[in-house]
Amino acid sequence: MLFFNTTEEFEREELIIVNSEGENIILNVELAVDGEQHSKGLSGRGSLCYDCGMLFVFETNVNSGFWMKDTSIPLSIAFISENGTIIDIQRMEPYSLESHSPGESYRYALEVNQGFFLENDVAVGDVVIIPEYQ
Repeated sequence: MLFFNTTEEFEREELIIVNSEGENIILNVELAVDGEQHSKGLSGRGSLCYDCGMLFVFETNVNSGFWMKDTSIPLSIAFISENGTIIDIQRMEPYSLESHSPGESYRYALEVNQGFFLENDVAVGDVVIIPEYQ
């Protein structure tokens, strides 16, 4: 299934974040599940809808970092453990070469528009429900 009229096919999934207030925040995400999709990510995009994002799915826990070399959208990234707990949230600036990682291994990374997590009271310790992968 195509999403966002991209040149590369990404499957999409609906996921839920249960924030510290007990509210369910629903996101429509594209899934980046292989090395090519991980490398492409959201680069080359001009915008991202409010309740949309990209979920990077890894087969095992990883420690790798993310950067914004060819990405023009200010993003926030949540690093998520294999049980769905958010272990870190960071802001990422457009076109930056700074590497972002949580300092510990993670299984998923979720990129959304910068400010989305703050506006929806999503914080470290909150839980992301990822139906297909949990």
